[in-house]
Amino acid sequence: MQLARLSERLEQGPAAAGYGDDQRWTLARVVALIATMFHVKVGITTAWQAMRRLGYCVQMPIHRGIERDEAAIEHWRRYQWPSLKESPPVPGHGSVSLTNAGRR
Repeated sequence: MQLARLSERLEQGPAAAGYGDDQRWTLARVVALIATMFHVKVGITTAWQAMRRLGYCVQMPIHRGIERDEAAIEHWRRYQWPSLKESPPVPGHGSVSLTNAGRR
């Protein structure tokens, strides 16, 4: 019953919920909508599970940023990423906590 009410409300769009002209439902907005509609506080994970049950899925932006430099990205992927991926962790680096300093 509550999922059906939530679905109807989501179909009206974010502008109907007071989010202006921005027509994207974010999980934070869905959490706020659930709190307003049902007077219950839920987390982002719960909101995502409800969205999935209603048939919603993750949407990725269609357009890439204008500043995106494909040549620089390809160079980084080819020459820097493999060395980072294969390098072992540096020994001796660990916690910066001083709680065990001086104990042996």
